[in-house]
Amino acid sequence: MTSTVTPASRDARYLPSEASLDRPSVLDAMTHAPHRNWAGNHTYAAASLHHPETVAEVQALVARHDRVKVLGTRHSFNAVADTTGALLSLARLPREIVIDDARRTVTVDGGATYGQIGEALHRTGWALPNLASLPHISVAGACATATHGSGDRNGVLATAVSAMEVVTGTGDVVMLSRERHGDRFDGMVVSLGALGVVTRLTLDVEPAFAVRQDVYDGLPLERLEEGFDALAASGYSVSLFTRWRDARIDQLWLKRRVTDVPNEELADLLGAPRATVARHPIAGISAEHCTEQLGVAGPWYERLPHFRLAFTPSSGEELQTDYLVPRTHAWAALRAIHALGGRIAPLLQISEIRTVAADELWMSPCYRQPCVSLHFTWVPDWPAVRTLLPDIEAALEPLGARPHWGKLFTMAPDRVRSLYPRLPEFRALLHEYDPSGRFRNAFLDTYVT
Repeated sequence: MTSTVTPASRDARYLPSEASLDRPSVLDAMTHAPHRNWAGNHTYAAASLHHPETVAEVQALVARHDRVKVLGTRHSFNAVADTTGALLSLARLPREIVIDDARRTVTVDGGATYGQIGEALHRTGWALPNLASLPHISVAGACATATHGSGDRNGVLATAVSAMEVVTGTGDVVMLSRERHGDRFDGMVVSLGALGVVTRLTLDVEPAFAVRQDVYDGLPLERLEEGFDALAASGYSVSLFTRWRDARIDQLWLKRRVTDVPNEELADLLGAPRATVARHPIAGISAEHCTEQLGVAGPWYERLPHFRLAFTPSSGEELQTDYLVPRTHAWAALRAIHALGGRIAPLLQISEIRTVAADELWMSPCYRQPCVSLHFTWVPDWPAVRTLLPDIEAALEPLGARPHWGKLFTMAPDRVRSLYPRLPEFRALLHEYDPSGRFRNAFLDTYVT
């Protein structure tokens, strides 16, 4: 069935492309070096890279190649987006922002990044419920891999998706939606790029809001045994940064809606004084690239990320892993990682601890369980990191840890597959929408199919 996204009511508003929306993202500026990802740790095996400018061109390219994957903003650290066939970049699709005030949704094209739509969405009085640390990443890619931000009440970014336009393995353009497909749609959103090429997404929005961001220094780790839940609930989005060098959380980043009732004393009671100058998560690096702190209120899209859109957040010389552990095991997970701190610290740039709400998305690490995310940004020494990861995974395995789909991990494929109870149904969806396996690749063959 062929269909396209159209305004759902007379209240829908189409925002035409403007210069700011057409500006390539910082990460997409790597189009001159198509064979490597942003971090430079993965070389793509694709035979060709294409830049379709219309959905019809996407259809033609899918029909022409036996193997196809979409190349987003190259922020995956593994081979989830790789292929031996054709890579498609959707960065040249016309930027689209279609706001439906009545349904409280926004529809964007498959090549859009969060940074490209945030300001325009805010100007119309609307906001996305949450964002990741970087505004530079693509909406479609982030949702397909269950990328998340932070917050007790905030699910992975894909929980905002209510409809998708997809070019399937048969070359058809189909419209998938929460309203029409119900539980099956929950199996389609975190697709790992395996259902087809997502050319448009419709996201739930809410009224625009302002956020203040404060940083606190030096929180004793032991205070989290009893105080973790209260601390995580004290803000709209809460991040803890540590280098695991001692029994201390180096920084607490607390993002609160300005309308929330503040708990000014909580962090101080836990032993973390408020920072009086702006901080970068990594000690010794200038905070000029970070979003504004010190309690200065600003729009959601300028405070929920950690880094400003106008800057490259780092040189890309890093590796990343992220394990999501059921929230009930938060303190046990922190203790397990702290016990490995002496081995972790020499390879670590920074580690971030966040909370994520439960969801109903079949292939999300937070499927039916609220989680704590343990994120690690490593120095670019894969042989050393690869040696360490099995021990981290062994320590977290009894706690039910699931790896982020777009990060590095060494967990056994059988173990990964066992963590997703709806995996057989997801495989059935892949066969239905991609019967010839056009969107399969080695990563999917290993961990999914």
